[in-house]
Amino acid sequence: MSQQTIDICGNRGKLGERLFHVGCWLAILLPLTMLVVLVADVAIDGLGRLDWDFIKGFPSRRAHRAGIWPALWGTLWLVGLTALLAIPIGVGAAIYLEEYGGNRRLANFIELNIANLAGVPSVIYGLLGLEVFVRIAGFGSSVLAGACTLALLVLPIVIISAREALRTVPYGL
Repeated sequence: MSQQTIDICGNRGKLGERLFHVGCWLAILLPLTMLVVLVADVAIDGLGRLDWDFIKGFPSRRAHRAGIWPALWGTLWLVGLTALLAIPIGVGAAIYLEEYGGNRRLANFIELNIANLAGVPSVIYGLLGLEVFVRIAGFGSSVLAGACTLALLVLPIVIISAREALRTVPYGL
């Protein structure tokens, strides 16, 4: 009788496992299908309106004359300057912490600040950037002020990623 109980439980367990797998696949495929339908709908509606005048045009109150050229260039400048500021500082901090920092007070202080910066909401970064870079440093409402603020925002991510990458390098290298 114990053999029958084991077989029944085993079959019931396999059925439950199969139902779970089917449920997981449905949980993946249903949202992905909805996403594909939405992206296709937006693409079908929007492709007819995309042309070179839209890309090279300037903002306008009239929808048929509006363009994205200044916004596109502003985005490229902002992302480029943010990368130029955050990557060297972040990688340098990661190299210092992994190779030279040890248990020194400065290294502990930097690690504490990295952990604190990682937990700060982005709204607070915006207020900090407004006060420090726009008002105190006198950058005004410029791309440089935004890039400095975004560099502070992504700095913990760059430092932690670079530290993890350095840890994967064998000690002999």
